[in-house]
Amino acid sequence: MTYHVHTGGCQCGAIRFRIEGKPGRSSICHCRMCQKAFGAYYAPLVSTEGAAFAWTRGAPKYFQSSNHVQRGFCDNCGTPLTYEAMGTIAVSAGALDDPSSLPPSIQYGIESKLPFVEHLHALPARRTEEDIADAPFLADLNSNQHPDHDTDMWQPIPARSAQDAGKTEDDA
Repeated sequence: MTYHVHTGGCQCGAIRFRIEGKPGRSSICHCRMCQKAFGAYYAPLVSTEGAAFAWTRGAPKYFQSSNHVQRGFCDNCGTPLTYEAMGTIAVSAGALDDPSSLPPSIQYGIESKLPFVEHLHALPARRTEEDIADAPFLADLNSNQHPDHDTDMWQPIPARSAQDAGKTEDDA
């Protein structure tokens, strides 16, 4: 018997989770609420049903998106983390340390599926380093993202307001 362990967390590392055992179904939801909650064309989710789920660092804040569903997110960096309904938790597949380990097997909410989603794979594609001419800041980009594995320590990165985000050191 194979023992399954999947870990994940938010972008800044304030919140981490662990799934032990075989998770339930992996899916993509195209409903309008999921589009808004993820700020994306669809939401990739992994059910934790049938597995043991635990928060291992921090805990999410919640938004009650309907009378039946609450959605967990990191209040420090904004990462969408969960879809919770009727006593079940589905985690954001993108928040997993290895999202490729649980590919989707079904799509939900297809009545709201955006027509161009079927053709995204056919768009021209470029690697990040190919964009340096158009976005020179990429050449010396230093990521503040938490690594894709558990760590003993977490140090918060100070949040910046939209007003502060446009300022340079010379403006301070």
